[in-house]
Amino acid sequence: MLLRSALVLTIAAVALGGCVTNSQIPSPTAAVSNTVAARYAAIDTERYPIAGVAADDLDPAYVRQLVDYKTNEPPGTVVVDPRKRFLYLVMEGGRALRYGVGVGKAGLEFTGTAEVGRKAEWPHWTPTPNMIAREPERYGKWAKGMEGGESNPLGPRALYLYKNGKDTLFRIHGTTEPWTIGHAVSSGCIRMLNQDVIDLYGRVPKGAKVVVR
Repeated sequence: MLLRSALVLTIAAVALGGCVTNSQIPSPTAAVSNTVAARYAAIDTERYPIAGVAADDLDPAYVRQLVDYKTNEPPGTVVVDPRKRFLYLVMEGGRALRYGVGVGKAGLEFTGTAEVGRKAEWPHWTPTPNMIAREPERYGKWAKGMEGGESNPLGPRALYLYKNGKDTLFRIHGTTEPWTIGHAVSSGCIRMLNQDVIDLYGRVPKGAKVVVR
């Protein structure tokens, strides 16, 4: 069955909390085309299988698409608009590849400019001390971390954002909860559909500029 169910350094210590949510998000009411739905089919060529996203869980506004985009940022820059829940990869000719994202809840948002300091496939995940203290029964067993895999909240790819050579603990990553895309549900990180984060990962090199508005 398909799955359904300054940088602000003062909040950086809770940024990895963006990997998990308890929120219940309603399904979109509009439908996507069969062509678009095919982009989010299951993937069986990865180290671990990636479930497809059911067409009913895809909101046409938040699927990957090429759009007109006016900006002073050079091509190759990643721009995140948390208010609109979009991530843009700036391209030539006033265009950008736009992805839908899930963002941090009010008061936990990340803003500023960074760079992709590290990239990882099937990344390791460790809950923050605050998460463990808040919900020890849920997170205590993962105090030493969780290896990459189907159940890992970071999904199949992660882009690690650095500021002045230091890890901010803020990531752009995949998700085990595709229905949360387009909503403010995390504790700071930017989450993407797994098929989209794989696509972005292949396009964005280490050192790329990232701007979170």
